[in-house]
Amino acid sequence: MPNYIPYDLNQNTMIVINFRDQLQRGTFEHAINHLIENKLDLSIFDVAYKNDENGRPAYDPAILLKIVLFAYSKGITSSREIQWCCQNNIIFKALSCDTVPHYTTIASFVSGHPKSIHAIFEQIVLTCHQEGLIGNELFAIDGCKLPSDAAKEWSGTIKELTEKRNKIKRQISEHMKRHAAYDKAEESQQHDDAIQRTEQAIDTLEKAFDKIDAFLKTAEPRKGQGKSNKEVKSNITDNESAKMGTNKGTLQGFNGLGAADKLHQVVIDAQAFGSGSEQHTLKPIIDTIRERFERLDIPADFTPDGVIVTADTGFSSEANMKYLHENELNAYVPDNQFRSRDDKLRGQKTKHKHPNLVKSRAEKQKKKLKIFPAEDFIFNAKEMTCQCPAGEMLHLRQQRQDTHGNQKVFFTGRLSQCSACHLKKACMRNPISASHRKGNGRQVSFIIAKRKPKPGFTDWMKERIDTSEGKQIYSHRMSVIEPVFGNICVNKKLDRFSLRGKEKVQSQWQLYCMVHNIEKLMNYGELAR
Repeated sequence: MPNYIPYDLNQNTMIVINFRDQLQRGTFEHAINHLIENKLDLSIFDVAYKNDENGRPAYDPAILLKIVLFAYSKGITSSREIQWCCQNNIIFKALSCDTVPHYTTIASFVSGHPKSIHAIFEQIVLTCHQEGLIGNELFAIDGCKLPSDAAKEWSGTIKELTEKRNKIKRQISEHMKRHAAYDKAEESQQHDDAIQRTEQAIDTLEKAFDKIDAFLKTAEPRKGQGKSNKEVKSNITDNESAKMGTNKGTLQGFNGLGAADKLHQVVIDAQAFGSGSEQHTLKPIIDTIRERFERLDIPADFTPDGVIVTADTGFSSEANMKYLHENELNAYVPDNQFRSRDDKLRGQKTKHKHPNLVKSRAEKQKKKLKIFPAEDFIFNAKEMTCQCPAGEMLHLRQQRQDTHGNQKVFFTGRLSQCSACHLKKACMRNPISASHRKGNGRQVSFIIAKRKPKPGFTDWMKERIDTSEGKQIYSHRMSVIEPVFGNICVNKKLDRFSLRGKEKVQSQWQLYCMVHNIEKLMNYGELAR
C-alpha cells in the first residue's frame, strides 16, 4: 500500500504573508493597485468627509475603489459578497490591506459618489491617452440595454396606474366581504386556514394600494424624448428607468451607452439613459466627448476630415443628421433602410431565418384573401374616370392629399351593383355580407401626383453612407464597440444594474467601463512593457 502525506481541509493555520507579494505583476489586481497608488488623484473624494476634528476615521477611498473594481472584474456586484471576500479571499485582503469594510460602506461608496466616480473615469481615459492607447481615428457609439432594480409590473401611464389602483381597491373590498362571511361561519381548521389566507391577501393588496396611491399623489405624467412629447410609462419603483424592448423581450431598466476608440477599444465615454430610444442620446454623447477632450487636452480633430464618428441605425433621425451636418463632423450613421439598398445584403434576412419560419409565413400569405388590385381597374387620369374589371364605372368620391403628401383620387362603387356582381368574390373582401349592409361597394385609389420631398439632412447622410468608402468605414463600427459590451456583459457578467436612479446606475456603468479600460492599460500600456 502507498504511504501518502495526510491532509485535512478542516484546519486553521497562521501564515505569514506580504500583501504586496500577492499582487503579482501582469495581473489585474496589480494593475489596479499600481494605477490607484501612482496615477490617480483621489482627493476629489475628500470633500465628502468632514471628520478631521470630530468623528470616526473613514476607510480610505483608495481601498474601497480597489476592492470594488476588482470585485466587478470578477462579476461580483453584491456588497455583502464583497465584504465576505475581504474577510476570506487573499487577493481582496491584499488590496484592502487586511481591512474589512462593512457592506453598507461599500454600497454607499458606489451609489453615493457619482461626481467623484465620473472624475476617476476621466482620469483613466486621460491615462490611456498618455500611454498611447487612444488613436483618435474612429469613435463608435452604441448602447447596451440592461434590466435594473425595478419591476416592469409596476410600470404604466398615469391612467393605467390609476385603473390598477381602483382594481386593487375593488379586490380589497371583495376580500373584506369574504372575510366577514368567514367570521359568521362555524369554526374549524379549514375555517381558520381560510381566514388566515384572506387576511394575508388583504394585507398584500393594501400594501400595493398604498404604494400606487402614494406615487400617484406626487407623480406627474412622464414625457418621452421625441418630438411628439407623448406620455411614456412611469415606474413606481424607479421612475428614471424605462420599459424597453430588446431581442430577448421587454425589460425595465437603463440603456448603458458607450463610445469606444478604434485603436484599442478604450471606452472614452459612458453614460446611462432611462429610455429605450437612442436617437436623443447622440448629441449629449458627442458633446461630452468634445468637451472632455478639450478640457483634458487630448488632441482630436472634430472636422469634416478629422476623427470619424460612427453609430448604428438606432441613432438615425433628421435632427441628429442636422446636428452632425451643422457641426461639420465626419460622421457615418446609416438609416434603417441602409441594408436594403445594398445589393450584397439583399435577401439576408430570409437567408438566415429558420426554413420552417419562412415556410409558415409564405403559407399565411397564400391563405390571405386576394382581391383585384388597383392595377386591374382602368383609370383615366385625364377624364378622372375609373372602370372596374366587370365593366362598371365607379363614382369619384374625393381628391385629397394622403398622409405621405401624395395627391390621390378615391373611387367607390355602388353597393347595389357590387352585391349583384358575378366577380364580387374576387373583388370584395367580405362579399357574403355585402347585400345585408349599408354603405359603399368596392373602393380603390390612385396617385395622380407624387410628393417631391425636399432634400434633407438624412439624404445627405445617405449619400455618404451608400458610397463604397462609406460602407467600408461603417463596417468598422461593430468590431470597435461590440467587443466592449461582450467583455463587460459576458466576461465580467454584468447582466443587470443592481441600483436605482440614473446617477447611481451611471456610476455603476462607469465603474464597469473603468474595469475594461484598466485591462487595456494592463495589456497594452506601460504595465505590459
